[in-house]
Amino acid sequence: MSEATDRLLHLMRQLRDPQHGCDWDRAQNFETIVPHTIEEAYEVADAVERGDPAAIQDELGDLLFQVVFQARIAEELGLFDFTAVANGVTDKLIARHPHLFAGQVVNEEGRESRWERIKAQERQAKGAASALDGVALALPAAMRAEKLQKRAARLGFDWPDPAGPAAKVLEEMDELADATSDRDRAEEAGDLLFAAVNLVRAYGVPAEEALRKANAKFERRFRAMEAMAAAQDTAFDTLTLDQQEALWTDVKASEPDKPA
Repeated sequence: MSEATDRLLHLMRQLRDPQHGCDWDRAQNFETIVPHTIEEAYEVADAVERGDPAAIQDELGDLLFQVVFQARIAEELGLFDFTAVANGVTDKLIARHPHLFAGQVVNEEGRESRWERIKAQERQAKGAASALDGVALALPAAMRAEKLQKRAARLGFDWPDPAGPAAKVLEEMDELADATSDRDRAEEAGDLLFAAVNLVRAYGVPAEEALRKANAKFERRFRAMEAMAAAQDTAFDTLTLDQQEALWTDVKASEPDKPA
């Protein structure tokens, strides 16, 4: 193990030391650390999205610390340790690349199909009863919807082209409009969002990534609208909707190299 890894593991032991460690670090358990782990993963994604190498390095360090933290808690409970985690993922990746490490000949099967077939075999070996087993509940909703749909599609439960999911989106829009109670509206809204994920999946677009970029685009444009209003000594919320729409159009026009 490298000196850098040893140093980090030693630091973690110090932080969790029952007598001389940090009160906050000692008080943590698997459940309390999970929100921080998720947050750090998103901060890595944000740094990558911004194209900031220094931030990527920093956030990867924070994420690695989360792995070390969880592994230390497990070690204290006699479950496993960091070495077991590292060896486990190494063994798994070797098993998932038999064409590299086991001398298997690569056939016409696509890389993603081969990868998913091997993962499915792993799930079956662990006693999976459904093709949907193992899709993490904690995933962002759009990402989880896409994964569930992909799992079902591998068993043939899928439309052959985008026309089917497009029609389903229109159907769900009508059902949402016709809903008469808050409970029904909430259910139909979920169906509509699920159908929208399925539609963009049919076009080969990752829903979570597309929505994240749409959020960033909206935020960028809205902030620009606020700045335009402020430059005119006008509070944005005093403008009529038509005036706000005019600012939106101006902002879009100022981004000629960006898609609408």
